[in-house]
Amino acid sequence: MTTPSPVPARKHFSMIRGFHLADVFTLGNAACGVGAVFLAMAYMASQSLAQFLWAAALAPAAFIFDVFDGRIARWRQTHSALGRELDSLADVISFGVAPAALAFAAGLSGGWDCLILIYFVCCGVSRLARYNVTAEALSEGADKVKYFEGTPIPTSVVLVGVLACAAWQGRIGDAVWGGAWTLGPWLLHPLALLFALSGTLMISKTLRIPKF
Repeated sequence: MTTPSPVPARKHFSMIRGFHLADVFTLGNAACGVGAVFLAMAYMASQSLAQFLWAAALAPAAFIFDVFDGRIARWRQTHSALGRELDSLADVISFGVAPAALAFAAGLSGGWDCLILIYFVCCGVSRLARYNVTAEALSEGADKVKYFEGTPIPTSVVLVGVLACAAWQGRIGDAVWGGAWTLGPWLLHPLALLFALSGTLMISKTLRIPKF
């Protein structure tokens, strides 16, 4: 009768021990996104311009982390399915939810605005999911994807830059750029249409952007 092999002892924090350096940068990306959401909420309570601008500043910080995690993964040859999923989840927070929260805090809070911001976030989630399931086919056997289908979700940093400029000029809240339109039962701020455009470009299958 054979003796069953002993079950190996589980190490504490075994998941964290399995993280690579690139994954740490990815988590830095996510941390920036969460911080931006918190600061956007804090701004709504305090109306402190500094908090709004700090929230906006975390978007390019998240972008820097996002750029470096990919480069580090290629440099150290530590690509993994976990890393790819971590990257997508972090991007949803930093470049999807956080810009939408900042836009809402800036005054794009009418009924139509909210629908557009929800659409924007859903487009970002869909864009990342499609990328994850098609990345292998798009890479054509190479180490990385040769082009993006639709605009990458980090391009929303541009939208955050627009909001930061508007805030710097005192053009958020009731004085938001473009004013407000009453359409049926709800308000629409034309500035929100930039988010609709960004979301639509993200889910485009015909728009191909080379990845450098």
